[in-house]
Amino acid sequence: MPVASPRSGTGAEADLFFEDLTPGRSFDLGVTTVDGPEMLAFARRFDPQWYHVDPEVAAASHHGGLIASGFYTVSLFMRAYVDHVLSRAAADASPGLEELRWLAPVRAGDRLAVRLDVIGRKPSTARPGLGTVTLGATMVRLGADDQPEQEVLRTRFRGWFVLRDPAATPSTDTGPADQYPDS
Repeated sequence: MPVASPRSGTGAEADLFFEDLTPGRSFDLGVTTVDGPEMLAFARRFDPQWYHVDPEVAAASHHGGLIASGFYTVSLFMRAYVDHVLSRAAADASPGLEELRWLAPVRAGDRLAVRLDVIGRKPSTARPGLGTVTLGATMVRLGADDQPEQEVLRTRFRGWFVLRDPAATPSTDTGPADQYPDS
């Protein structure tokens, strides 16, 4: 069933469509700074493991202090994705997450650079009027000199995006999205 209106993920008029999301395109999603009280509040509510919520025990462990919940870290990615892409994209829901890797601990005060890459795309066979786009994202900790220090998060997922002209037949690009015939 076609999507009723080309609205962005935040409800504004969309200016980014399936046709604009070509493999190889990258988006700089900015830099986010990890807020200590927010990180701790998230962990206390959703992931109350000692290395996320108990400063004394965490300090005496091999972690050397509190580390962020991985789900808090991925929520920081999601906020950057909404702010920089979904706020202007004619997007629908996501048909799934393929990879989510936490590669290094994240701590209060860390500055994380966020990037999104279009990996592949194809018209959706399950949702007429939409295309399935495979996206990859990374978060990299920056040093005091603003140079990348270490990748802390990697994810790969699919999103449905509205075709600018649903009556036109969009080009099909080869890539990872093609391995999902029902997406």
